[in-house]
Order: sequence, then C-alpha cells, then structure tokens
Amino acid sequence: MFSIGQLSKQTGVKVPTIRYYEQVGLLVSAGRTEGNQRRYDKDGLERLGFIRHARALGFSIEAITALIDLQQHPDRSCQEATEITQDQLADVREKLRRLTALETELVRISDGCDGDGSSNDCYVLTSLADHRHCRTEH
Repeated sequence: MFSIGQLSKQTGVKVPTIRYYEQVGLLVSAGRTEGNQRRYDKDGLERLGFIRHARALGFSIEAITALIDLQQHPDRSCQEATEITQDQLADVREKLRRLTALETELVRISDGCDGDGSSNDCYVLTSLADHRHCRTEH
C-alpha cells in the first residue's frame, strides 16, 4: 500500500492533482487508515501512471475517462480507443498548424525591424499595434 506522498514521488504527479483525479473519478477513491490517511494499492499506482502518460500526450480528462472505461471492459473492441487517439492526433495537428502560422508571422515581424531606429518607428511595435499589418491569420 502506498500513501498519497509515496504515490506522488513514484509517478511525479503532485498530491493536489492526485486528489483531483480521485475527485473526478479517474482514480478510484483510496482506502483510508484509522488515522484517515489515503492508501493506494498497486492498481492505483498503475492507474495513475496511465493517467499521467495520457495527460502528457495531451488527452483530455473526458478522453482518459473513456479510455479507462474501455480498459475495464476487455471484451469490447479497441476501435473506440483508436478513435479517441485519432481525435487527439487531429487536435495536435491543428495546434501545430496554428503554431506554424504564428511562427511565420513572428519571423516576418522580427525580420522587419533592424533594431537601429527609435521605438517611435519600430516595425515590431507598429505590427503589434495593428493586426492589418499581419500577412496571415494566427
């Protein structure tokens, strides 16, 4: 059995986050000692590792809940897990597209200023003051 502090150290998940995961139902409520301290078993440790990895990959709480539900029903098809992962991949690709557009615009703005003039004539400041100077949506 693991205390919440031990669980935190072994997984790298902060104690308040562990409590939150328990509160929203991602992590099964821990048993309690007579002193009312939480105690987690090996399954709790493994579940928290699963949650941490899924969060690191950007999955939402809702997606993780669905994945955990699927994991608890081994007779079900893994198609749902594939669809959830494909949705996450589409979200990541959209974020990358937006970040690439942002990078392009920032490079253009930065390159437009030689840094020799006064701030009154600064291309960076002028560009930031008026979105019409931008060449792309970002």
